[in-house]
Amino acid sequence: MAVEQAWRGSGTGQRLVVLTGGEPLLQIDEELLEALHSLAFEIAVETNGTIPTPAGIDWLCVSPKCNARLVVMAGDELKLVYPQIGAEPEHFELLAFEHLLLQPMDGPEREANTAAAVAYCLANPRWRLSLQTHKLLGIP
Repeated sequence: MAVEQAWRGSGTGQRLVVLTGGEPLLQIDEELLEALHSLAFEIAVETNGTIPTPAGIDWLCVSPKCNARLVVMAGDELKLVYPQIGAEPEHFELLAFEHLLLQPMDGPEREANTAAAVAYCLANPRWRLSLQTHKLLGIP
């Protein structure tokens, strides 16, 4: 398995693989999760929450998009791009996620969106700020 080969060159420590990009649940199934677990990997998945999750995910992050039908109502973290008309944070507060994160929307209004996300988190302490530090550092 390519993941195992890549890991061998990076030393020791906790073995964690993060499956993300596009919609990973279009490719992930229980067989893949079992194969990764058999190699002693913990598995994190970031999904938009529109596809039911297979058993065996160790950390589940749902990042909903506005106007998308959410079918995953529980997980480890819910990461919401902010602000989004139609995907306001209060719509997600009653779902069963341990962590609620706001990520400022990137683009020409990034500074204003960051200030708005900070203000929302300060006024609603259940929400925490999640920054894309690579973008703040100018790394594509």
